Amino acid sequence: MTRTNQNHPQPKPGILEIAAYVPGKSGAKGSKVHKLSSNESPIGASPKALEAYSAAANTLELYPDGSAAILRSAIANRFGLLAENIVCGAGSDELLQLLAHAYLGQGDEAIYSQYGFLVYPIAIQSNGATAVVAPEKDYLADVDAILSCVTERTRMVFIANPNNPTGRYLPFSEVKRLHAGLPSSVLLVLDAAYAEYVRRNDYEAGIELVATSGNVVMTRTFSKIHGLAALRLGWAYCPAHVADVLNRVRGPFNISAPAIAAGAAAIVDQDFVERAIAHNEEWLPWMTAEIAALGLEVTPSCGNFVLVHFPADTKQNAHAADIWLQERGFVVRRMDAYGLPGALRISIGTEEANRGLVATLKAFLS
Repeated sequence: MTRTNQNHPQPKPGILEIAAYVPGKSGAKGSKVHKLSSNESPIGASPKALEAYSAAANTLELYPDGSAAILRSAIANRFGLLAENIVCGAGSDELLQLLAHAYLGQGDEAIYSQYGFLVYPIAIQSNGATAVVAPEKDYLADVDAILSCVTERTRMVFIANPNNPTGRYLPFSEVKRLHAGLPSSVLLVLDAAYAEYVRRNDYEAGIELVATSGNVVMTRTFSKIHGLAALRLGWAYCPAHVADVLNRVRGPFNISAPAIAAGAAAIVDQDFVERAIAHNEEWLPWMTAEIAALGLEVTPSCGNFVLVHFPADTKQNAHAADIWLQERGFVVRRMDAYGLPGALRISIGTEEANRGLVATLKAFLS
């Protein structure tokens, strides 16, 4: 049946083929619930950000600054960047969508890795382009596999580094090798939502590559290390010509005034960021070791979460584990939508949540 003889309005071709993004669950049984499904901050948000957010409540009748100048300036000063090359959005998700909207269309292709963030195919397909999936090796993006997918129709490559949901990362040498192998007409999008958690000498979020290239964009978020997920706030560092394009297609007031104020305060509160990093540095290896000691495979992670693999052919599979945990107040993330039905992604939580999660998993397996 064609679009013209339907009895109600029809979306553009390809829209109904998109698998809708399903966020992590928020609720579970039990008097106390530990939500470990969305990689949120276990230590809350910066007190300075909370204070700035509260102060913004006094001027809610006014439109926000459409250029987010205060926020862009704060980000630029923190990282030594050009403020005019920074574009802010309602989460890095909006920026990924805007990039796809501006640079992809019918007949185009965009590449992402096998276990890459599910927003990528949504952004690609919703703009009429074809999503091309490059296979991974050991849950890590494979530069050679990505480059082998490049055709004359390729317009964009999405790489989450570190990747969600696997937690693995590409060394900067591999990112540079990927960039060197791409035509200058292909936009390389480096999604560095978890960059602050990576403590590796061979890692770089993408600032250097953006500064020295004309076809690289780095996106970042305030949702993770800064604990501002509820405000939906992200930023992109771009070549000047890409920033110009994004500013033409984004909404004129796409970020709220409270979000701008809280973000500007959060980005300069380095003491809070260091405290969040220290918490993760303590509990990420602990969770990895304790869960592995239960006999489960844990993918090495550089984020604030672990990907845990369960035996598929027993009663102790991932689905059963998810139900068991939910019934005892622990909400984790099923990975079926990522093509990993045998795995659960578990965020690093508070000490109470982490210890309770491991004890509950041990009871399940025994």
